[in-house]
Amino acid sequence: MALKELYNQWQHETLPSHLAEELEAIATDEKAIEDCFYQYVSFGTGGMRGLLGVGTNRINIFTIRRVAEGLARFIESSGEVAKRRGVVIAYDTRHFSYDFAVETARVLGAHGITSYVYKESRPTPQLSFTVRELQAFAGVVITASHNPKQYNGFKVYGEDGAQLVPSGANAIIEHMNQIADIFEIEALSTEVLEQQGLLHWILTDIDEKYMDHLLTLQNNAEIDVNMKIVYTPLHGAGLVPVTDGLKEFGFKQVYLVEQQAVQDGAFPTVPYPNPEEAAAFSLAIELGQQVGADLLLATDPDADRLGVAVRSGDTYELLTGNQLGALLLHYILHTKQVNGTLPKNGVMLKTIVTSELGAVIAKQFGVTTVNTLTGFKYIAEKIAEFEVSEAYSYVFGYEESYGYLIETFVRDKDAVQVALKVAEMAAYYTAQGKTLLHALDELYEQYGYYQEALVSKVFEGKDGQEQMIAILNGYREQLPTEIAGVGVVRIEDYLTSIATQSDGHTEPILLPKENVLKFMLADHSWIAIRPSGTEPKCKFYFGVVKPSKAQADEAIARLKEYFA
Repeated sequence: MALKELYNQWQHETLPSHLAEELEAIATDEKAIEDCFYQYVSFGTGGMRGLLGVGTNRINIFTIRRVAEGLARFIESSGEVAKRRGVVIAYDTRHFSYDFAVETARVLGAHGITSYVYKESRPTPQLSFTVRELQAFAGVVITASHNPKQYNGFKVYGEDGAQLVPSGANAIIEHMNQIADIFEIEALSTEVLEQQGLLHWILTDIDEKYMDHLLTLQNNAEIDVNMKIVYTPLHGAGLVPVTDGLKEFGFKQVYLVEQQAVQDGAFPTVPYPNPEEAAAFSLAIELGQQVGADLLLATDPDADRLGVAVRSGDTYELLTGNQLGALLLHYILHTKQVNGTLPKNGVMLKTIVTSELGAVIAKQFGVTTVNTLTGFKYIAEKIAEFEVSEAYSYVFGYEESYGYLIETFVRDKDAVQVALKVAEMAAYYTAQGKTLLHALDELYEQYGYYQEALVSKVFEGKDGQEQMIAILNGYREQLPTEIAGVGVVRIEDYLTSIATQSDGHTEPILLPKENVLKFMLADHSWIAIRPSGTEPKCKFYFGVVKPSKAQADEAIARLKEYFA
């Protein structure tokens, strides 16, 4: 259907008032009409995520119905047992998240599929836990993670509590593509669903079971429970489980950033609700300075990512995702070794764009490192694989973008687990008169100064998508032999699944295909380039290891300049 025809079709449908107003506002703007209607919001292994608004290329009640209908048909094709096992639905605090969650249940219910919907916003990792706990067939969480307030999204989880891998996502896409008219999708009322036993509201019982599992993370008695902690949920869904968890862990001086404890999808106190950004910590730092806190914790809106800041003199220093991952890995392995619980066939999982410091630490403890593609779904996939094969015993998994998983009762990154474990780790070092920064310096002294950086270039709209593809193809057509004056010794092309050495020797890459290029240099530096799967960005990752911070800073700067 041509763009103008699509626009006209939407004009003649009954739309919610805010969508009708938006549609009218773009009536004479051909570029805006194209951007809103040139495609359906893309759906994949990370679900779908996009701008809220009118049109097929926006997140709204109709595009939510379309993906819910695709999921419903997929479940129907899996049989009656799958329909009875049903779907768990959670949501964060974003605009329309609750409405989209209920709409999903209404569409599923029209197919006779049972839904278990949270009464209040809860974290994405708790959704993963609940799918496993209730033995549901699938899970849905309405969230756009750490994106700005203008975004929302829809993520699907399989019966193992992990995000869908490509085969599952492709099956849903196939059903979505068979939907002739999204305005004809049937949705039952919640009253009818409740009467038919197809809609169940959940909250307290599952909260308690999740907390019981969280408490199993406590495994170090040598901590200072009087350490002062500031926590901010950044207006998101981490509020209840993190604050309750810190209390249950025994911490006596926990201070909540009250302005950001208000669950508000406008995120009024932050420009960008991302704990990777220093600005997200502004109010936490203010409160930390007032109360003399040792540790600041921040979770993103759906509480799957955790940011950490540590007191450094009169101010606070934010840890990178790679730094916190290395600290957690070393602490967990050391604690298990002391407690006699470190498995002989332990494995640490990380992504191909995550620091190599973790691999070096793991090796010291006799733990194997296995790399995966970017995205926690691939880490979860490996956890499941090793449970069946018993080749390895999982000890930790993480990615540089502030995602970590400690215990596998959740199959996605879990900021709630990690907030509690980081508090325990910091309190362990506090009892020794150290901070996490001291502990990090000790790692650098032992293993070398590892430093990483990320540069994201934004490419909005249809033209932007084409530009990103052209960037990757340009590097493929003219592969560099040296970068910033250092020889390239290995090139990994994850789209062709071929790794090429500088001498021309090739070997297969035994990972799923993805549009990523990675260059390894003669001085052990590396660069990876990949389009984001959830944002209109092309990401450039850099990693170096040098004897000192000054040398690492210089090396990173050279790499950034080369790719500027």
